[in-house]
Amino acid sequence: MSTRLLEPRPAKTGVPASAPAASEVLRWLDRLMDTTAEIYLTGCRLILGGVMFTHATQKVFGWFGGAGWSASLQGFREGLGIPLPFALLAIAAEFLGALGLILGLLGRGAALGIIAVMTGAVLLVHAQNGFFMNWMGKAPGEGYEYHLLAIGLALPILARGSGALSLDNWLLGRLRRDRSGAG
Repeated sequence: MSTRLLEPRPAKTGVPASAPAASEVLRWLDRLMDTTAEIYLTGCRLILGGVMFTHATQKVFGWFGGAGWSASLQGFREGLGIPLPFALLAIAAEFLGALGLILGLLGRGAALGIIAVMTGAVLLVHAQNGFFMNWMGKAPGEGYEYHLLAIGLALPILARGSGALSLDNWLLGRLRRDRSGAG
C-alpha cells in the first residue's frame, strides 16, 4: 500500500489540509447558513414554521386537542409500524424544525426535516386517501394536499436559505466579519 494514500489532501475549497478541523466546521456552517436577504423566504418560513409548530405541539405536549407525547409515539409505533428511533426522529424533526424555521436558525436543515416528515406522512398514511382534505367528513381519511403545500413552502428555504430577518443571516454576517478581521 502506498503511503501517498494516507497523506492529507487539500480541501476542495482551497484551504490547505493542515487547517484545523474548526475551520472545516466553520466552512460547513457557512454553507448551511448561507442565505439571501429576500423577504419572501422569511414569509415562507414563518408561515410553515407556525403551522408545523402547532401540529408538533399536538404530538409533543397534547396542545390544540392533540394526543400528547406517549400516545403519539404509540400511534407511530403500533398504528404505523414505525420503530421507536424513527418515531422519535420524526417528532423531533417536526418540532425542532418548526422552531428552526420560526427563528430562521439552520433553516435549510429545518426545511429538509419538514420535507422528510411530510413525505413520510404522504407515503405511509395519506396517499391511500387521495388528494383532497376531508373537509366534509365524508371520506375515510385525509388526503395529501396539505402535505404538498408544506413541501412547497419548504423547498425555497432548502434552496435559498432562511432569508431576511433570520438568525442564519445575522449569525453568518457576524461569522464572516469575525473571519475577515473586521470587528
